[in-house]
Amino acid sequence: MSSKALKRGAAGFAQTVFLIGIALAATHLHAQAPTNRYLGTVTAISGDTLTVKTDAGDVRQVEVPSTAALKRVAPGQKDLSAAVDMQFVDLATGDRVLVRLDANATGPTPQAVQIVAIKQTDVAERQQKDREDWQQRGVGGLVKSVDAASGVIVLTSGAGPTAKTVTVKVTKATVLKRYAPASVRFDLAQAAPIDAIHAGDQLRARGQKNADGTQMDAEEIVSGSFRNISGTITSLDAAAQTLVVKDLIAKKPVTIHITGDAQMRELPEMMARMLAARLKGTSGNGAATTGAQAPARQGGAQRNVGGPQGGGWAAQRGGANGGGGGDMQQVLNRAPAIQLADLKKGEAVMLVATEGASEVTAITLLAGVEPLLEAPAASQDLLSSWSMGSGGAAEAAAQ
Repeated sequence: MSSKALKRGAAGFAQTVFLIGIALAATHLHAQAPTNRYLGTVTAISGDTLTVKTDAGDVRQVEVPSTAALKRVAPGQKDLSAAVDMQFVDLATGDRVLVRLDANATGPTPQAVQIVAIKQTDVAERQQKDREDWQQRGVGGLVKSVDAASGVIVLTSGAGPTAKTVTVKVTKATVLKRYAPASVRFDLAQAAPIDAIHAGDQLRARGQKNADGTQMDAEEIVSGSFRNISGTITSLDAAAQTLVVKDLIAKKPVTIHITGDAQMRELPEMMARMLAARLKGTSGNGAATTGAQAPARQGGAQRNVGGPQGGGWAAQRGGANGGGGGDMQQVLNRAPAIQLADLKKGEAVMLVATEGASEVTAITLLAGVEPLLEAPAASQDLLSSWSMGSGGAAEAAAQ
């Protein structure tokens, strides 16, 4: 799925690595009671006082005297051996800090004896590198089979004529994780053995691929079980942040809960037609016909035909139609983002959601999909791969 995550994969990953690293770094400090140190994020700076929102959720203030030792570490650094000195003026809101308090201070505001920090800019740089690495060395798709004994997972990746089978090899060094229920956030994924992966699961892996991308020696894998739904909207409830969709396969209504983590995008009509044509293996020059049209949306897809990148959707045509060898998941990433309020009753949508019979939570929702529903099986494969691969494993995205 990005795409995410496998909508937010690397951002949460960088933060998680930092937390592990900085926590391990703390073990190199002098022994202190647990209440004498805490992890958090700087939310304000006034004079020599920091306001820190701790990972436990409370807000604390701490004075940083000139005698306090300030160290800067890189994301993923696991001890202080490579830490460098920093100045108080170099701290900024958004920075992650490990604060060690002076047990002998007597003032009304606690004082720090040491602060170990990781700069928000360093985290952003690490996140960007991770996202690029997942895109360049990653693969995502639906699990076809799992041989736990030999450590081999077979995936179906891509959709339509571009679909291919990828053999993913797992070793003792491979990091295996499983998404938490109702989540594609990499930072919430937990370690899980290979036998937790089943046929039909969505999976994202990164590692060394062969020349044609059909085999991979995986360094890292994240997987999860999700539900694919295609159908028309029968009702919406903005206050409850829900919509009801009649599933075209199950022929039953499903209540969809929309949270702040949901990825919601809309395909411009031209792009939807070209994607549908590619999935069918036909040309993109109008060969694909559309089904019932969605209600007109003021300022909707047609307004965004120019595309967020400024090059226009027409400029993407070679990639979407196969002439430029483009990645359809990347094309979907460029589709304009929408909100629940943009959707209308009677509109067709496709989504990947948490498992459930009558109520689910949306992970990825795509509107403007009427042409795609003419190739339902290929379209579902397309959406599944996109959902976990849109931004790398934790685009699960970007937290």
